[in-house]
Amino acid sequence: MSSFAGRRELSSSRGHLARGCHGADHPRFGRRDLLQVGGMGLIGVGLADLLRLEAQAAESGARAGKAKSVVFIFQSGGPSQHETFDPKPHAPDMIRGEYGVAQTRIPGELFCEHLPRLAVRSDRFSIVRTMNHIAGREFRNEHNSCMYLLHTGTTSLPVGDTNASIAGSRSGRMSWPSIGSMIAYATPPNAEIGWPAMIEVPRANLMQYPGRDSGLLGPRYDRLGIDLACKCYSPDAGGSCPNCYSHDDPNLDPERKPGPGAKAWWNNSSCRNPDFHLPDFGQAEGVTVGRIQDRGTLLRHLDELRRGLDQREHAGSLAKWDAYQRQALRFLLATRPGSQNPFDLTRESDGTRDLYGREEWGQAFLTARRLIESGVRMVQVNLRGWDTHQNAFRDLKGKLLPSLDHCLSGFLDDLADRGLLEETLIVMCGEMGRTPRISPIAEGGKNASGEVFTPGRHHWGDVFPCFFAGGGIQPGRIVGRTDEHGGLPETEAYTPEDLAATIFHCLGIGPDREFHDSSGRPYHIYRGQPIHGLL
Repeated sequence: MSSFAGRRELSSSRGHLARGCHGADHPRFGRRDLLQVGGMGLIGVGLADLLRLEAQAAESGARAGKAKSVVFIFQSGGPSQHETFDPKPHAPDMIRGEYGVAQTRIPGELFCEHLPRLAVRSDRFSIVRTMNHIAGREFRNEHNSCMYLLHTGTTSLPVGDTNASIAGSRSGRMSWPSIGSMIAYATPPNAEIGWPAMIEVPRANLMQYPGRDSGLLGPRYDRLGIDLACKCYSPDAGGSCPNCYSHDDPNLDPERKPGPGAKAWWNNSSCRNPDFHLPDFGQAEGVTVGRIQDRGTLLRHLDELRRGLDQREHAGSLAKWDAYQRQALRFLLATRPGSQNPFDLTRESDGTRDLYGREEWGQAFLTARRLIESGVRMVQVNLRGWDTHQNAFRDLKGKLLPSLDHCLSGFLDDLADRGLLEETLIVMCGEMGRTPRISPIAEGGKNASGEVFTPGRHHWGDVFPCFFAGGGIQPGRIVGRTDEHGGLPETEAYTPEDLAATIFHCLGIGPDREFHDSSGRPYHIYRGQPIHGLL
């Protein structure tokens, strides 16, 4: 049983916790507090007033933080600590890997040789090398579980879930809200901005991972995922178009290399021009722009939908539909003709676009900058392809690391030049790290051309690095030290709970803040402690 599940309290008696609740999550209320809450209806406080008061309270509670917004960069699949920010040049060959090192601006600290631009900018950010998962072994080395743990900032799955079940819907699940949903609740953007609190780019349709939802908070606090990138037909795709790849790409057979050729393993001509398209907000759940702009028509459409649904079976779906409709309405206002549409990258100079890189990841970072300038509280940028079991050193050197080095360095430079870095918290990590020892994914495993896969590293939740910059983070620090093989923490280790608490702290969300579920039960937002070595 996981440590979280083992702490669950079970009781059916009045005044005790519901099944699946954790006592430390629930603040206690005195009788006077309850009387004050209960009296609100007597003085005519309506829903709109409550929402307004909630937003005002959240805004007043957020001003102590240095960060106004956060950009969370998710390296989907789990990058290797050895081939990024924690190389082990003196370890044996099967631990060290094929790459050399780059000296950073931090005395005695090294990065992978294929991150040279970030190495010379290491005085602008800090690295925590000892992030780890403390869930059971069956959870902390699996994508589904680790994605849930990372994105919710927790250390165990909901009671009753497994690595397999957490990837789908399950009746009765008490799912902790995502970090983004917590931010949407605790520091909502100003109403006149017209944008939801959290937006995810650039390939939301590919990122239906566990932990991204609002859980106990309800659909009003869901993120909005937007597809901006061009279609990429790579099977098991990784990397940043046009610098994308398939893990199964041939090494030696030129006729099987990606391209339009008859024998090519896959056709990459779709993403040779990686320019983003503008989001299509012309329709939202089948309602056209013209109909949405007509308030009376919209209300009639909602009434028709309600009549067509069985409320007992579809109440949750209806609530989510309503929340998404409200998001669509806000988007229509924010992206109407003549508005400063943050998705329109043609408004940027050629020099700025070159600084970020004319590829998918660079454009995603540039979109993130424009969104935070527009008042969005949190932007998540997804970087696909870090699950490097096979052909790891080919793909990291040729595809993943150069793209990350260029695009993230440009992002840091631009934010610093514009004076935005101090008020923007940047966090980057994957859901796990990789094994210290290099080995093939399967003995004798072959790719589509019949070539034997070269080795890689496999899932490893015992330790992984996390990048922090801006927004109240002290730059130029390396926090934590791993053992000589980069497999275990030697100094204090930090959990996703601590990661979430660090983000909340930088945004000014205090440790006493709480939220309420749909039944009114209170929960503490904080579950861990901020990483003080960063602050």
